[in-house]
Amino acid sequence: MARVKGGYTTRRRRKKVLKLAKGYYGSKHTLYKTAHEQVMHSLQYAYRDRRVLKREMRKLWIARVNAAARMHEISYSQLIHGLKLANVDINRKMLSEIAISDPKGFTEIVNVAKKALAN
Repeated sequence: MARVKGGYTTRRRRKKVLKLAKGYYGSKHTLYKTAHEQVMHSLQYAYRDRRVLKREMRKLWIARVNAAARMHEISYSQLIHGLKLANVDINRKMLSEIAISDPKGFTEIVNVAKKALAN
């Protein structure tokens, strides 16, 4: 049987993997086998972490809103419950931004929540 040489398709596939592995440490960016293993792992991490990032950001927003709410003598859960009772639809991202950039506006939002809780 004749020897099969690495053809156009094989070379193109390997070059694509090595291009994706550009910047990796050690043999992971030069040797095809290790580069392929690392690229496969990297793509899995990227897929997973696109979802994890959403969770992490929500946790950050909640922590910021909680810290700002406690400065007004109200807990995060009471604030959110009060806003729900007052029919104020505002998401946690925007609450977090308001708490950071507009403290007076956040104070008004807290007052609305407190009034709703009192009734």
